Amino acid sequence: MNVLLVDDETELVTTLAERLGLRGINARWATDAEEALRLLQTEPFDIAVLDMKLPRVDGLEVLRHLKSSEALRAIPVVVLTSSREDRDLEEAYRLGANAYVVKPVDFRAFTDAVRTLGLFWAIVNEPPGTPQR
Repeated sequence: MNVLLVDDETELVTTLAERLGLRGINARWATDAEEALRLLQTEPFDIAVLDMKLPRVDGLEVLRHLKSSEALRAIPVVVLTSSREDRDLEEAYRLGANAYVVKPVDFRAFTDAVRTLGLFWAIVNEPPGTPQR
């Protein structure tokens, strides 16, 4: 499973990537929107974990771009952010986020949740155009 982590907090991202790696999950990360969008265009991802508060271009713009792209919109997105604002939560879901998690989180529980969610989308879920078994 391939996970994209998008957050400008390097320590948080590296810790999360290490914990996911221990569970057999390949985690790549980006520290800003431009890098995230480049990775999304060039590598396959089963799930994206996206911070809303990024330098220059915020995470909502990344989410908007991801969900407006025919090639990328099926990638499930977990918003991981410090924002507890109702308007941010509502906007994230309106734009197509699949989950909204407020930092700080218990990393063990969160990495397990990301793994389970990624497995669901990668193995169990049948997106449109999937041949019937």
